Formats: sequence, C-alpha cells, structure tokens
Amino acid sequence: MAVYTDLTDEQLTDLLSDYDIGSVLSLKGIAEGVENSNFLLTTEQNGHAEKFILTLYEKRVNPDDLPFFINLMSHLAESGLPCPVPVKRKDGSTLSHVAGRPAAIISFLEGLSLRRPEAVHCHALGAGMAEMHLAAQRFDMERMNNLSIDAWPGLYDTSRHNADTLHAGLTDLIDGELARLKEHWPDTETALPRGIIHADLFADNVFFIGEELSGIIDFYFACKDMLAYDLAIVLNAWCFETNTSFNITKARALMDGYNSVRQLSPAEIEALPVLAAGAAMRFLLTRLHDWFAPQEGALVKPKNPLDYLHRLRFHKKTESAVEYGVEL
Repeated sequence: MAVYTDLTDEQLTDLLSDYDIGSVLSLKGIAEGVENSNFLLTTEQNGHAEKFILTLYEKRVNPDDLPFFINLMSHLAESGLPCPVPVKRKDGSTLSHVAGRPAAIISFLEGLSLRRPEAVHCHALGAGMAEMHLAAQRFDMERMNNLSIDAWPGLYDTSRHNADTLHAGLTDLIDGELARLKEHWPDTETALPRGIIHADLFADNVFFIGEELSGIIDFYFACKDMLAYDLAIVLNAWCFETNTSFNITKARALMDGYNSVRQLSPAEIEALPVLAAGAAMRFLLTRLHDWFAPQEGALVKPKNPLDYLHRLRFHKKTESAVEYGVEL
C-alpha cells in the first residue's frame, strides 16, 4: 500500500455522503506497498468511532478488474477467512469514484504485520493460504495472471538496458534464467491444480494477533494460476532472512501448515524448485522495473531488486523440494 493521490476535505466529504458510515474524524495516509493510494479512515456515527481503509486505485490497476477483486474479498470473508469486507454504498454498490480515481472503502482488520515472522507464523500462514485456495474454488469469477511467465520477457524489456548498471552481468543472468524457466515451466493449463491465488502474500499483507492469523489483505494481484505457484511466492517472501540466507525451519513450517489443510500432490512437490525460481524471477523483474521507473508521488522507495537475485540463485541450485523442507 502507498499514497500517490491526495484528497481535499471537500472530495472526502462528498465521497462519504454516498455511504452510511458517519462523518469523518481523521484520514491518514498509509505508507506501505507500491500499487495504490491507501488511507486509514476513521468515522463517527451515533457516538461511536469506527476504522476503515479507503483505497484509491491508481493507473496500474485495470478498472475492469475491480469487480473481481472486490467480489473475491466479499466471497472469502463470507467463507470465514479473515479478509476485509467491502463496504456498500447507499445504492448497494461497492465501487466509487473520487479525485479521478476508482475507489472503495473496506473494513479495517486488527493485527500486526510482522517484520521478523517466526516459524509458528509461517505455519499459520500456510494453513490460512490453503483455506483460501479451497474457499476460492467456490468463487465464480476469473481473472488471468497478467504477470505470468509469458509476460516476463516484455516486462524485462522495460529495464533491460539498465540492468547491468545495477549489477554487473545481470542481463546475461536474466536472459539465461528466462530461457531455462520457459523450458521447464509446467503447462499452466493441465499440469498442476489451478485456482484463484493471492499472488502477493508478503508480510505486509498478512496480520497476526500473537501467533494467530488475523488478516489477509491486498488482493489486487489475485488471479487464476497454479496453486503451488502461490506457495512458491510465499516461500520466497517469508523464508529468506535479511542476510539472504534460506531458513529451512520456516519453510518446513510453511509447507506443514499448508499440507495440514490441502495436501500438495506429488506433481506439485516436484515442480516447487522451478516454481520458486519463477516466483523469484517475477519479483526481480517487477522490482527492476520500479527501480528505474519509480511512480511519481510515492511515499515509499522502490524495493531493491537484488534481494530477489539472491533468491533466484538459490533456487537455481535447488534440485529437489526436500531442500525446502518438504517430505517426499
């Protein structure tokens, strides 16, 4: 989450007049993430204060995708998952328009995003993600992954000419890995179980109260893809330390948590090394793009692409899912 678009008092008042959530007490920008403008909105109604999240969808979000994202959150929350609930306007719809941007107000979830999650949190996240995958099987809308392997070469073209200025030899390394991944990537339509995935379950998109998972947020990359690919994304995001070392204890806890709810198939387990390398490549390329073309008005600095170069190198040397803590 981040803030790129500010609101005037008049714009905010006009927006809230379409909702039955009271009058505004405060509005504070949330300086996290890279995609949309997000605010912590506090309102007062009948003497009671209540918190919400106001999101303004920026230019990189396709407005046509918004009904999918909003309805998915509603479906998952109705299925019992700790997800935000979109707030309905007085006319029954959930999407608004303000400051030239599509917008939505969603419920506020209690909890903390952890900067240094432990194995117990990885286990809880694995179980929660599996529950999300199962619940989403009953969701009747689809959105294809616009950042799948087929999109990576085009994405790389936007920053290819700058890559070696960030790290010597990066261009050749990415070229070689893109070719290797294309050769070994599972057939996305038939090889592995597919469904709706979150595709961006980083630590700042997950809340805990103590050791209990209390919230999964920010579904704006959600799409239909291989379920095990979602697990590979989380493996990259949660199981490497700040010194780039791989923490197999966290990885084993993540896998055990997932398998406690939805058992991975032998084919999914076998594919984990290439899926993990692909997930590392996806975030290396998007971070590389953002590094050289940061969004104007962002309150957060682009994240270092080289964090995912280290992960990619690790996965390239990985021969079996056993090295991720999976029991074959």
